[in-house]
Amino acid sequence: MTKQELIAQLQTYGLQWIEPTSTVMGRKGGAGPSDHKAITIDDTTVMVPIFTESATRSPYAAMLDSTPGQAKLRFQDQDIAQISFPQRPRFYDLSTADGIPYWKIALLHSRDVLATTVLQTCMRYNDKATSCQFCAIGQSLEAGRTIARKTPAQLAEVAAAAVRLDGVRQLVMTTGTPNTNDRGAAYLTECARAIKARVDLPIQAQCEPPEDFVWFERMKAAGIENLGMHLEAADPAVRARIMPGKASVPLAHYFDAFQASVKVFGWGQVSTYLLAGLGDSLETLTELCDRLIQLGVYPFVVPFVPISGTPLAQHPAPSSEFMQAIYERVGAMLKQSGLRSTDMKAGCAKCGACSALSSFEAA
Repeated sequence: MTKQELIAQLQTYGLQWIEPTSTVMGRKGGAGPSDHKAITIDDTTVMVPIFTESATRSPYAAMLDSTPGQAKLRFQDQDIAQISFPQRPRFYDLSTADGIPYWKIALLHSRDVLATTVLQTCMRYNDKATSCQFCAIGQSLEAGRTIARKTPAQLAEVAAAAVRLDGVRQLVMTTGTPNTNDRGAAYLTECARAIKARVDLPIQAQCEPPEDFVWFERMKAAGIENLGMHLEAADPAVRARIMPGKASVPLAHYFDAFQASVKVFGWGQVSTYLLAGLGDSLETLTELCDRLIQLGVYPFVVPFVPISGTPLAQHPAPSSEFMQAIYERVGAMLKQSGLRSTDMKAGCAKCGACSALSSFEAA
């Protein structure tokens, strides 16, 4: 089995974590990647589901070593590889002047990515008629593991500490969707401006397409280098079933926004998340990715992970064979177009830990 195939299988099956301890970082709930843990295979760090119900049935398991930060990866009770995992970052031990722990404001993703949800509430979340069925943005807030609104000053303080103490190399800022025409772009712009005044850290911002595309220029002027606007699903029927509120924003508006944003941020500096396994066929996903790539938008294809406590908790993850097929097709298109995650200045696709796609770009 190649490392590509192994990563694809781990991210679809999940991983049983044997003898978990307080030193082992994982993440439950929140605004994705949720119910995951970062592990490193050779020199590649990936996010693997460990808290999902399906992970308890995975043929893969991790058995902790006596060496801190090390574990044996096992497949059906046979050791197949040595893996490691990031330890608790030092900035987690600090708190703001008003007593809020830094880890409630931003978290370490993968091994060198700082991630935060600036607004932990969403206008769609609490209404079953509009909520995205895969979303767990409210879970960490309800559990007291985060705060509803991170201020620009708090974010700037935590970002500076994460760079100084833990060598963080980029920041991903996402947001729940507020009931405003800018769809969160205004607050992301305010936060980015404050962070850039404090520390030189590449930033990706993620939000729904704003009504007025002038926000792209304002976001760029504030220091945001990369933009993510996430489709999640390709087929309009799947979108209407899985994310009824978000599906009310037509695909045509997304594509107008993609075209306008690429003019501002540049070729390859705009991306979208696509969750494989929600019901889209291989052909539908491939056709959409081709259309996005031709615009200069990176289609970050990741396997859907059923998160505990959501309406899709029992929805099956895609098979590793399905993921292998979509990775091969989209990877070939990315290679032909010259669109590469490594050329991105910041963002989920640059990190690449939630998907095996980047390894297929150069295959």
